[in-house]
Amino acid sequence: MLRAMIALILTLSFLSTANAQGGDTPDRSATGGAQTLGDIMTRQRGEDVDNSFRSGATGDASRAAVISNQLGTLGGNSDPELWRALRFGSADITASNTGPAATVLIQDGGMGWLKFREGPLTTYGGALLMGVIALLAAFFMYRGRIKIDGEKTGRKITRFKAIERFGHWLLSGSFILLGLTGLISLFGRKFLIPTFGHEAFSFLAVGSKWVHNNVSWAFMVALVMIFVMWVAENIPHRTDINWLRKGGGIFSKGHPPAKKFNAGQKIIFWSVIVLGVSISVSGLSLLFPFEINMFAATFAKINATGIGDLLGFGELREALAPHEEMQYAQLWHAVVSFVLMAIILAHIYIGTLGMEGAYDAMGSGDVEEQWAREHHSLWVEEVLGETTNVSEPLKAPAVKAAKAPVTKTAKGTSAKAAKAPATKTAKSTSAKAAKAP
Repeated sequence: MLRAMIALILTLSFLSTANAQGGDTPDRSATGGAQTLGDIMTRQRGEDVDNSFRSGATGDASRAAVISNQLGTLGGNSDPELWRALRFGSADITASNTGPAATVLIQDGGMGWLKFREGPLTTYGGALLMGVIALLAAFFMYRGRIKIDGEKTGRKITRFKAIERFGHWLLSGSFILLGLTGLISLFGRKFLIPTFGHEAFSFLAVGSKWVHNNVSWAFMVALVMIFVMWVAENIPHRTDINWLRKGGGIFSKGHPPAKKFNAGQKIIFWSVIVLGVSISVSGLSLLFPFEINMFAATFAKINATGIGDLLGFGELREALAPHEEMQYAQLWHAVVSFVLMAIILAHIYIGTLGMEGAYDAMGSGDVEEQWAREHHSLWVEEVLGETTNVSEPLKAPAVKAAKAPVTKTAKGTSAKAAKAPATKTAKSTSAKAAKAP
């Protein structure tokens, strides 16, 4: 019993001493200004340690012993002080290589980058993608496939030209490859190596890196293409407010009027442009290391505007080592890519499984006229020169058996079809009666 009490007292004394040393202003007089037991225990618990007391303790040449005295040849810096100067970037280093990172022998920010990459980045990034997939699956079970409400006419309207479809598929195909190879690089060590082994993953990782670096150029070219081709038609319009207010008709019957691109598609477009440009710039900085430094200047602007203090980040460091610039670029590249992948998953769903007739727009380029009238009624008016009132969601048109079907042309004229209705395109100027097949 006595031994247990003594052990308890010693334990409490030890903990109180450690806590006192690990406080805000630890007493370093006993260590000559070096780290204390509290610093060591704080680091072992994974907590942040203020290294300011060490970063400045890099020696003083003026305190060097004279050459005739013992240790006089060592100068004013001891070995620990020299290593601290190397770690915190204050050592006077001369290198034959004049590259931007040639004089960086110890990069102190590497562990922070590694912990974030293997911790929050993979955890929350993976959860985001899996969460979006789960939500889309649940929505499909609830809503099913969005069908064409009215009766199909059998007539087609050209929605996208060949060059537009080429730009779209170049962008989407390259992005899918970039996403897959990026995920392999990020998650491979944690999931693929235990499954397939080091040899197989090594081959896969090298191939993924080569594909990622080279396909990125196709992505950037396609990004410019779709911006030039579609930016004019993706400018926000007052009809977008009504479309958003009604949820695009996704949760109910009937669809609000829309131009060639509805509000949802405009959100996708600008997300791809803004996030795609950000991914491209950070990717270029990784393709050309130490040549494109973005974050030191960005942090300086954030500090100048006070945004960091407003968001609780405090003062951001404006002096970054070359390797730190690359680490921030890699993390930003991955974070923005995760966000864009989540958005594109929803886009892929609605363009394939989620909506009947949507894939034809980028497949063949021609869409069913009734589909176009239901989802993009204002655009159909522009294409066909109609003046139909479409202030309300379109319903299926009434079909009268007594009269012959009428085919409207792009100029607003009409012609009676003698037999089967003619196929109509966005560029047609006349309608010809076609014989029944």
